[in-house]
Amino acid sequence: MNLTISGHHLEVTPALREYVLTKLERVTRHFDQVVDVSVLLTVEKLKEKERRQRAEVTLHVKGRDIFVEQSHEDLYAAIDQLMDKLDRQVVRHKDRLQDHHHTAAKRLDAQVD
Repeated sequence: MNLTISGHHLEVTPALREYVLTKLERVTRHFDQVVDVSVLLTVEKLKEKERRQRAEVTLHVKGRDIFVEQSHEDLYAAIDQLMDKLDRQVVRHKDRLQDHHHTAAKRLDAQVD
């Protein structure tokens, strides 16, 4: 798995890098066919009261690219919410791959009658 963590208007500290890695472990535990991960951490410089921290991930898995972004006032909270969204999408993608060859419920009902 190739991993790229970059920052925009922000220096990626070792603590941030480690936090992202620990959160990504949950995603890779659910789906091990991850090819490439690109994480972008951004500080949007708006008015001082409205400073927003944004995190976005592009996850390349076999057959699909999954893109997720999340904004929050705290970067760590944005990363938490982002990984929750990403985990749900990866699990849904995995379910779609596994359920691809099952017979539809409508066809099962028609055969019983």
